[in-house]
Amino acid sequence: MSNEYANPRNCQQCGAQIALQESFCGSCGAPYNQSSLMERTRLVSPKTNGNGVEMVRAEKIVKRFGSLTVLYGIDLSVKRGQVVVIIGPSGSGKTTLLRCINHLEKIDDGRIYIEGQLIGYREQNGRLVEDSEANIARIRAQIGFVFQRFNLFPHMTALENVIEAPIHVLHQSRAAVTERAMVLLDKVGLVEKAHVYPHKLSGGQQQRVAIARALAMNPKLMLFDEATSALDPELVGEVLKVMRQLAEEGMTMVVVTHEMGFAREVADHVIFMDKAVIVEQGSPEQIFDNPENERTRIFLGTIL
Repeated sequence: MSNEYANPRNCQQCGAQIALQESFCGSCGAPYNQSSLMERTRLVSPKTNGNGVEMVRAEKIVKRFGSLTVLYGIDLSVKRGQVVVIIGPSGSGKTTLLRCINHLEKIDDGRIYIEGQLIGYREQNGRLVEDSEANIARIRAQIGFVFQRFNLFPHMTALENVIEAPIHVLHQSRAAVTERAMVLLDKVGLVEKAHVYPHKLSGGQQQRVAIARALAMNPKLMLFDEATSALDPELVGEVLKVMRQLAEEGMTMVVVTHEMGFAREVADHVIFMDKAVIVEQGSPEQIFDNPENERTRIFLGTIL
């Protein structure tokens, strides 16, 4: 056995051996610090509650745009492997909360932790100061974000969109990334569209490419911001199917949606927001069948 494979490490994503000096699995492209940990999200893992380990914790989050307070005193806990769905009327703060979780929006007060690590800030002499861009980017790279609009690069094919970030952000080899990207495109039902440009894809197909692109970074957490709201009704189902599959496989997900059927079927925990605060939260059965707050009942009565 060559020295490079003496006491080799095994990739927990695909099982292949990883040479000691390598940072990434040459078979599936998973970074070693991710692939070596069994609790990392795997694309074929069964649904699990993550043994109660917190993936996201938000404490007393406040966010303002000028004089307008869009989040006020938000507390949030998301366990590993859990699917949390956030519902509520437009303008209630749902999208802003998602954007604060991965620090696309800076919070004005409170703290957000990803697996126990502050995102966006660090403690210095007993107070919070903004973290370095490098540290923020490192944590953000572990969080996939699927937007309302697909935001695909129009000058790149579906495959090129998927491989761009792993190559240039994670510095993985093109060959390994391309192989994994084809697996992901197959996963979302688009392997035959790998070499097609976005303008020749339907809205549902573009959104599925966007999901594959997010998964290509081997995220531990996926955020979905009304991923079906920009789609024609007949295309919504194909995107929800992929999201259901991810939930079944144990991906930790925070989903903002107006698709109440999806929320009832897939969510482990449902949060109803209105006017910058969490009004009510609980199991899908509690929220949809027996809501306690009058505002929740009024909202659901208008859309169900």
